[in-house]
Order: sequence, then structure tokens, then C-alpha cells
Amino acid sequence: MKALRFGRNAAIAVIAVGALALTACGSDNATNTAQTAAPSASGPAVTGTLTGIGSSAQGAAMDVWKTNFATANQGATVQYSPDGSGAGRKAILDGSAQFAGSDAYLKDDELASSKEKCGPDGAIDIPVYISPIAVAFNVPGITDLKLDAATVAKIFRGEVANWNDPAIAAMNPGVQLPDLKVTPVNRSDDSGTTTNFTDYLSAVAPTVWTDKAAGVWPASLKGENAKGTSGVVKTVTDTPGAVTYADDSAVSGKLGTAQIKVGDSFTKISAEAASKAVDQGKPVEGRNANDLAIKLDRTTTAAGAYPIVLVSYHIVCTTYDTQATADLVKAFVKYAASDAGQQAAADAAKSAPLSKTLQDKAMAAVDSVKAKA
Repeated sequence: MKALRFGRNAAIAVIAVGALALTACGSDNATNTAQTAAPSASGPAVTGTLTGIGSSAQGAAMDVWKTNFATANQGATVQYSPDGSGAGRKAILDGSAQFAGSDAYLKDDELASSKEKCGPDGAIDIPVYISPIAVAFNVPGITDLKLDAATVAKIFRGEVANWNDPAIAAMNPGVQLPDLKVTPVNRSDDSGTTTNFTDYLSAVAPTVWTDKAAGVWPASLKGENAKGTSGVVKTVTDTPGAVTYADDSAVSGKLGTAQIKVGDSFTKISAEAASKAVDQGKPVEGRNANDLAIKLDRTTTAAGAYPIVLVSYHIVCTTYDTQATADLVKAFVKYAASDAGQQAAADAAKSAPLSKTLQDKAMAAVDSVKAKA
């Protein structure tokens, strides 16, 4: 009971400070807001250093979460290295990190191997961040295009050579498309964003995208590559004609983005559209009751849904070596999933909030985390 009460108090402390920060300073800059906030009246509840590795898509949200959490919990620090989802999952499995950020849930073999470091129940996936993945391009004078899945797949397979290709022109009447070379840019690292993007392509355009969904880009495909979300966005920003896939928060205001055909209409990228797509998903079967991995329905035709979406998780052990570590993990992940944490992420990264149902499940899952007897 002591551990449960400790974790709950930590979450309450951070929620309080987050609410004060938003009330006092508005939501234009969540990070700066956190820096001016005062600690909650209930006082710091946890101390120590928590180490995480993983998703670069979570980067903007993680920055504000770390700041808010440290403000509300004097003596507590969260270190996070955005080395990619694959690196994060590897780190939680080998014990070099206490939690992982991942835009892809643990595979079955990873779940099995997690029992070595995480106890008999292994690790669990807890969703904390929902965001659309933008098909983002640098075509001078154009900020919006309509594309279907087959054309997107052809672009990234190098089968569309120029931006005035007939397939693009047919979906964008009246748009003056330039005779400009298309340069696809992919992630060079093992990436959950890549997993989600290729999962979409393989599901919706299987006759074009013949590779399986994976976190590592197919070696047979030509094109430019760069490490991390910031790397691909910079490469596209510096290269007229380039196109990539990246978390929407990283490209907003910098690059053009595509509307994606869903059913008979085109859907603009937005947090709300991403949330609608996630609502069409189902729990992954055969998992621990507290594992909240979601199988997304990429082929949905629901009006207003944007199916190129990622659900990013905090992957945590069900059992930690010490009570202090378990309490620290529980407090931080509860904050990230709380109303205040979700609002902070939305302000910083344009993410979509967890639904109330999913949020309640996330809180219950975190409560199951414990220390060795």
C-alpha cells in the first residue's frame, strides 16, 4: 500500500503544478510555462533519477514532461535520450534504461525476453502520446497536396520521379506542380515512426508496397536518409523537392503536408483526425491484462479519420529492483498520462489526448508496477 500511495501523490503533485502553470501563463509555450511554475503545496513526493531512451517523435512532449515533473518533484530528474524507438526497446530489455519511449509496441519475442530484466510478468506497453505522421514535402510555393496511399507508396519507392507526375496532378487539379525531382528521405535508424508508416503503406497499398512493415527502412530502396525526426526534417527543409514522413509536430510551419485519401474523400492532418483513427483500433491479443498495445485499423474509411498515426508508448517493467525506482516510474508515467500531462503535450507537440477510457486503463496499468518482494 505504501508504494501505491506514494505513486498517486506524485501524480497529484504534478497535475496540480501543471494546472497552475497553464492557468498562469496560457499555452503558447509549455516548456517556459513549466519553468515559471511553483511546486505544488503537497510537496515533492519522489526523488532520484529516472533514465529513459527511445522515440524521437515524443521529443517535444518529453521535454515539457521532464520540466514539469522536476518542478513538481524537487530532487527528481528524468533523463531521456531520443535515440529512436528501436534503441529504446533494446535499452529496456538489456536493463540500461528504466523505461523506453516507443512508437511501436513490443513484439512477441521482445515481450518474452523482457522477463529477464523485468520480472516474471515482463514489460508492458502504456500509451501516452498519440500523433499523426505527416507526409511532409518541400515543394516551393505549395503547402498542401492531396495524395492517396498508392501514390505515397510509389513516391517512397522511387517510382514517381517528378512532382508534376500525372498521378499527383490527377488528384490536385488547378495546382501548378513544378517539373522538380522527387527526393524521398527516410529514417536511417530503427524507428517506430517508420514502423507505423510502413504498416500503413503495406495495409492500404499492398500491391505497391510489397515490403513488410518494419522499423528499419527497406535496404533495397534508394533515396536519402537521416537519423531521427529532426534529421529527416532538416534534410527535407534543405532540399527542394524532398519528401519524408515525420511526426506532425516537427514539420508544422516548416514544410508542406499532404491530405490523405480515406474512403472517397481526403482527410487533413490534425490531432482530432488522429484520435478518430486510434478509436478504430483494437487491443493486441494474447497480452498481459495491463499491456495496452493497440492494433490500429489502417484501412478504416471512417469520416474524418487520419490513418497514418502513431500511438507512442512508455514501456515499463512490471517489477523493478527497488521500491524507489518503482515509485519514480509510476509517478512519471502517471503524470504523462494525466489530464495535465496530456494538455502539456498537446500544447508543446500538437498531440491528440488519450480518450478517457484509454487514460483510465493507463492509470490502472501503472498501478500494477511493483518492486521485488
